[in-house]
Amino acid sequence: MRVVIVGGGVAGLSLALALRCQGIDYVLLEQAPRFEPVGAGIQLSPNATRTLGYLGVLGRLEPKTVQPGCHRFVDWKTAEPLLTTPLGEAVVEAFGQPYLHAHRADLLDSILQEIGEDERIRMSVRVIATGQRGNGAWAKLEGGETIEGDILVAADGVRSSIREGLFEPEPPQFSGCMAWRGLASASIAEKLGYRKDSYIWLGPERSMVIYYVSGGQLLNWIGIGPSDGNTSESWTAQGTTEEALREYDGWHPMVRSLIEGSASPHKWALFDRKPLESWVQGRIVLIGDAAHAMLPYHAQGAAQSIEDCWVLARRLALASDIDNALKSYEIIRKERTAKVQGASRAAQNLFHMSGKTALERRNQRFASMQAGIGKGFPPGQEWLFAYDSEKAATKEDSDWQRLAWR
Repeated sequence: MRVVIVGGGVAGLSLALALRCQGIDYVLLEQAPRFEPVGAGIQLSPNATRTLGYLGVLGRLEPKTVQPGCHRFVDWKTAEPLLTTPLGEAVVEAFGQPYLHAHRADLLDSILQEIGEDERIRMSVRVIATGQRGNGAWAKLEGGETIEGDILVAADGVRSSIREGLFEPEPPQFSGCMAWRGLASASIAEKLGYRKDSYIWLGPERSMVIYYVSGGQLLNWIGIGPSDGNTSESWTAQGTTEEALREYDGWHPMVRSLIEGSASPHKWALFDRKPLESWVQGRIVLIGDAAHAMLPYHAQGAAQSIEDCWVLARRLALASDIDNALKSYEIIRKERTAKVQGASRAAQNLFHMSGKTALERRNQRFASMQAGIGKGFPPGQEWLFAYDSEKAATKEDSDWQRLAWR
């Protein structure tokens, strides 16, 4: 069996490694000339770190990460605590795996180190067409070369041309919001009083998430609010410190001083996708953002992509034939990712409420959740964190298996 992977982001590289773990041949096609350290912070909840353990990556990555002690939801103006939920050792005890903060570049580098030198990863190749013939699929490259395999996997992101061409010709949904992101040194962060926790500042129509990355050497921040009308999806679109400060006018000094102490921030527009009826068309299948791009409020974009990759590779290794493998992968993954997409979309309203009555209702809800924290974790976190991609892929006598094998 040979798998053609289009796209070399977190999803594509994770799938390459997962396939190698299963002894399945692959070729990965990436249009960039090299893997660049773009992007910034990634939150890796236990469902993701569990799968990174299966991939053999967690041990390499963990020294470059930070294990936060808790989630701190705080008021934008006063820094008053609104809700605090446990992370750190409490997560490890409850779910058997850590919750980690990482820089995206460190995650990709750890995956690449585990893969090692591999001529099956081809850089500077642009896919201009894909299709199927017989019991296989193909990708045509700029220049005329055609790469063939038994399966083609679209790991080409939120604006996947393969999804648009084969599955549903519908553009990504613009959320109406944009994100600012920046990095500051640990020395600045410590002077401002930031602990090694995850901070979620909530204000009228805006929020900001702040946490340490790169083994604690950097503090990563992402501010989300209404679009300024001039943003794109690119992680490299440059903004200015002055613009970001205007967006967060009147916010607590811990926020404004962090913006002032950071390098010029980047900005990008936030898009997601509607859930599809199917991720599989013959021998072509979607993973990651191409299948289920989601807004960042639950910090699950990378985690869900990593889960996809392990489940797909394991189903290809375990199922009786390729068609059953692809169908069972879709059934296992589609409902879960759609639920996370929906929750992430709903969280935008929760994070950006304004108006006295709405804020009072939200804060009452947080107070009720806080009262229950002593009994465990918020229900949504338990459902997210407890997921085991290996158990999901190998579960017997289940609904998905009956559907996939009938």
